[in-house]
Amino acid sequence: MTFERKAGLAAVLGVALGLSACGTITSGRDRIVRAQPRCVDQTVQIYFEPESADVTKEGRAVLSAAAAQSKPCRVTGVDVLGLADNTGGPSANLDLSKRRAQSVTAALTAAGLPAGEFKVSAAGQNGAVTADGKAQPLRRRTDIVVHLAPS
Repeated sequence: MTFERKAGLAAVLGVALGLSACGTITSGRDRIVRAQPRCVDQTVQIYFEPESADVTKEGRAVLSAAAAQSKPCRVTGVDVLGLADNTGGPSANLDLSKRRAQSVTAALTAAGLPAGEFKVSAAGQNGAVTADGKAQPLRRRTDIVVHLAPS
């Protein structure tokens, strides 16, 4: 056996013996440092069918995800703004946007959003039309901001 081969074998044997006698080696999982939850404000939008204030199945999924992400944090407040397009009269659209905001608030509570102060408002069709008279797209929605802070 050559000198280089004996030296290589001795090195491998030394490392193997050294590692086998070491009782402090842990798995890689034990060395993972757990990150603190990110408690930054969340903004989501829920869209509605025309002339409806019912939260859709997709909307409920978005609200459930927002509630789940909020659990490790302290909710300092929730802003819910109901909006409507310019189809129909202004008073009907204001009422519709109020009902949208209220249904989203109820859905957030049902989804288990931690307690926080809700600020519910409605804009009706205000802002639904641009200065040149064109309809704003995607106005059948509710804008939600969940204000979060570390627990």
